[in-house]
Amino acid sequence: MTRLMRTAAAAALALCAAFTAPSTALASSSASGAHAVDASAARAATAAAEHAELPHSTGPYGVGRSTLQLTDHSRKDPWVPEAGDRRLMVDVFYPALRGTGTPAPYASAEEIRQLLAARGLEGVPPEAVSRTRIDSRTGALPAGGRHPLVVLSPGFSVARYTLTALAEELSSRGYVVASVDHAYEAVGAAFGDRVLPCAACEKARTPEDFHRLVTGRAADVSFVLDRLTGPRAAWPYARMIDEKRIGMAGHSIGGASAAAAMAADGRIRAGVNMDGAFQGAVPAEGLGGRAFMMLGTDDETHRPGGRDTSWDEAWARLGGWKRWLTVERADHFTFTDAPVLTEQVFPPSVPRPALSGERSVAITRAYTAAFFDRNLRHLPQPLLEGPSPAHPEVRFNNP
Repeated sequence: MTRLMRTAAAAALALCAAFTAPSTALASSSASGAHAVDASAARAATAAAEHAELPHSTGPYGVGRSTLQLTDHSRKDPWVPEAGDRRLMVDVFYPALRGTGTPAPYASAEEIRQLLAARGLEGVPPEAVSRTRIDSRTGALPAGGRHPLVVLSPGFSVARYTLTALAEELSSRGYVVASVDHAYEAVGAAFGDRVLPCAACEKARTPEDFHRLVTGRAADVSFVLDRLTGPRAAWPYARMIDEKRIGMAGHSIGGASAAAAMAADGRIRAGVNMDGAFQGAVPAEGLGGRAFMMLGTDDETHRPGGRDTSWDEAWARLGGWKRWLTVERADHFTFTDAPVLTEQVFPPSVPRPALSGERSVAITRAYTAAFFDRNLRHLPQPLLEGPSPAHPEVRFNNP
């Protein structure tokens, strides 16, 4: 049984301290016993911080955000067939003119309320997280020119908003970013006026189930690309997208889905897996020489020869430009917004991750942006050529 399968239940609380425990602890946790947070202590956090704030993006552009609800009428939902056709929610972040538009929400209070309730933390005010200050603005005027597109896919049982810090950074640097929620695969993900239950959390149990999940997400992403590009695109600013420069990154099973999507769709030219078991996503023949980066925890799981043997297998099959990077003191959720929000929302009595939220965001942003700059924009990136004094936590592996 993979670490992803063992931690599926614990992963239901993406934005609290349970998510920032060391990955080895998460691997042995269960929904009932993993790092329970005392509700009265959590309530006390409200006095210290009524809302959180993500680190500001560093690029030259403002960040606009549109939200699309898409339906693929060619497929039934794989987890709840009686619900009808496959549904996807997509936040499209785009380079925008600074000072235009109005502040976008991080998430709805109901999404966060359900996320907290799933862990018995009804005493935590959901607004402390849902009102997190972010850079995105709705109705912002788009910047000129054509830009590469990066698709983001979140981890199993968590929603797209957990990758907001990364999405905003890439957008501020000149990328259009499509962050996708896959119906019935997350706790606390709103589809229209309804927050859908995580049916997949109850049904996905075997390696075959998780392989089916990543191949399903690959089909989701191909559909999203169809709807974001071409003459009948669903997004009004689709002209901004350079269809010849498309990449994908994902966290956990979203990272495996990036590899699966590349295997299924040649439009995706480069991919990143952030700490996810591959679930058989890289075929024996590889990914056609396209670039791929593996970014994970520097521990017994994702170092070469580690417990997650899928990384060694994928590395051997990847025939193009590739990097295997691991991050000291990182845990499974280092590559999401969780460390930053845990530090700001929860009281000091709640255990903190070994790697700070500030460093977690800085490393994830720096290496992911450098990867896409190199492989979609063809710009030299010294950061990817070896260890950097700016990021001493990052280890280059070459098995």
